[in-house]
Amino acid sequence: MAIYARVSTDRNQTVENQLRELQTVAQRSGWIVVGVHTDEGISGAKGRDQRPAYDALLKAVSRREIDLIAAWSVDRLGRSLSDLVAFLGDIQAKGVDLYLHQQGLDTSTPSGRMMFGMLSVFAEFERSMVRERVLSGLRRTTKKSGRKPMAEDRLAAIRKSLRDGLGIRATARLHAASPMTVTAVKRSLQTVQADGGETVVAI
Repeated sequence: MAIYARVSTDRNQTVENQLRELQTVAQRSGWIVVGVHTDEGISGAKGRDQRPAYDALLKAVSRREIDLIAAWSVDRLGRSLSDLVAFLGDIQAKGVDLYLHQQGLDTSTPSGRMMFGMLSVFAEFERSMVRERVLSGLRRTTKKSGRKPMAEDRLAAIRKSLRDGLGIRATARLHAASPMTVTAVKRSLQTVQADGGETVVAI
């Protein structure tokens, strides 16, 4: 198994407390720790390319070097419910389970798998709400300008670039969209965020 720990730039913390507690859990549970990955001073809103330890963790998953990931809390992995569910889906496709200490989530157990299923339902609801807000906003914009609405696959690509931390102008250039359109997509994403601009998942 591998441990992942992270602290943000806006908090005067270190990863030591997280690591100490998770290593205690691993010892008590008989888990063999083969890797410890820590991102310090990095926001959970950053994409994989800006979180080196998180990237290394996912590469270890891809190489099937681990069978379990342990983290202190869901917000150590990311700030979005949909991102968490996507992460769970990716690692479980490789036969890797997830243990979240604060939420008591362990997908290697039947109750943990049931909770994962519930998370998937809520994540799909979140995605539907975001999609409807984006489409509604773009319908209003295109109705005034007379332009055709943007295709859903392009909207999804723009949302992904914004979630990965790409700026509005860079995203617009990448997807051949106007900065106004990208700004509208970003605003619609922000409408489902909370707690200082980041979605908090209560499990």
